[in-house]
Amino acid sequence: MKKIISTSKAPAPIGPYNQAVLSGNTLYTSGQIALHPETGVLVIDDIITETKQVMENMKAVLDAADMTFEQVVKTSIFISDMNNFSKINAVYATYFNDETAPARETVEVANLPKFVNVEISMIAVKE
Repeated sequence: MKKIISTSKAPAPIGPYNQAVLSGNTLYTSGQIALHPETGVLVIDDIITETKQVMENMKAVLDAADMTFEQVVKTSIFISDMNNFSKINAVYATYFNDETAPARETVEVANLPKFVNVEISMIAVKE
């Protein structure tokens, strides 16, 4: 049985999908971009600020499911320019403990929604 997870503290979906779905003890999040949840404006001043907004949006989705970054087991990071990897990684690292960080893939893509520079999705498990 699946439960739809939704919060006004993260951007509302702009298509036929939900912010996250909880199936059993596993949470599957949709990708988050740097949309400010209250204004709907993209926060893309620089890659550091953009990545922080993405992670804060993801934090809000995890919170809505009563979960934390500590429960994330897998992340997928999509970036438009691999030259931004180190800056994105530096921000991302502040949300995880090195000892328990999730598995991850980072992929450079030709384009992302709204032409943003980074999109991140996660899978988390309640124990």
